[in-house]
Amino acid sequence: MPLYESVFIARNDVTQQQVETIAELVATIVAEQGGEVKKREYWGLRGLAYRIKKNRKGHYMLLGIDAVPAAMQEAERQLGLNEDVLRVMTLRVEAIDEAPSAILTRRGEERERDRGFRGPRPPGRFSSGRRERGDEREEFRARPRDEMADPSMGGEE
Repeated sequence: MPLYESVFIARNDVTQQQVETIAELVATIVAEQGGEVKKREYWGLRGLAYRIKKNRKGHYMLLGIDAVPAAMQEAERQLGLNEDVLRVMTLRVEAIDEAPSAILTRRGEERERDRGFRGPRPPGRFSSGRRERGDEREEFRARPRDEMADPSMGGEE
């Protein structure tokens, strides 16, 4: 049987459990005709490149499917009829990769980078705002009180 990878995007109002239910629907349709879902990855709630049906975010799900073409046509038809599904894309592939997809590996690397060493940052283009200037003018420096009460300046003594 041919192998397929199918990605669908569900509305952001639905829960992750409802997205799993939609994936189960696809699995049952495929199983009825002798196929099976070999890989299932939930990519999470992600921002869309542009608005789709007034949604800015969507739940992404990847399915690796081993099924006959008629089963895939029926699964795509059912996903298209489901009002919680915004988009569906199915591709025929030579092999289903069992390793995590590029989306999941990149997310793992980002988490490791965020939790990494929090030591001093290397010097950048901009400083912290506190400059060490040698030409600071004397009139703007704080002076001791006794210096401010100088009789020549008309202060009290």
